[in-house]
Amino acid sequence: MRIEITSKQMPITDTMREKVEERFEKLQKLQVSLIKPHFIITKEPKGAKIEATIGVPNGKVFASAEHDDLYVAITQLFQKIERQLNKHIHKDEANRAKNNGKELCRNGEISGEPMKEPEVEIESDAEIKMNKEFIA
Repeated sequence: MRIEITSKQMPITDTMREKVEERFEKLQKLQVSLIKPHFIITKEPKGAKIEATIGVPNGKVFASAEHDDLYVAITQLFQKIERQLNKHIHKDEANRAKNNGKELCRNGEISGEPMKEPEVEIESDAEIKMNKEFIA
């Protein structure tokens, strides 16, 4: 796959390219089709900043990281992307996607009628007498 790396205000070295490609290979193991990955590396006054935009089915993944050391920023960036891809992969399995009230109602497991609470009966008058004594 072709990885597009753009750099602003600094040259792209072979070690930078290798680091990005090495980390990107780990992302491809997640079994998600990654479409047109683009990385932008910029030199900031406080260090380096790297941004990534990767297309995935039904959306895009964007992340950025900033650090004094460029290679630490690359590692942080790929950790963020990996978390987002894991969310994207397991979205169908999430509890918020299933077990919601609408789906249960459609299946007929619950109805829209309010529940009736059982009536409580008092078995003896002793309880009532005790309560009257304490009040008086």
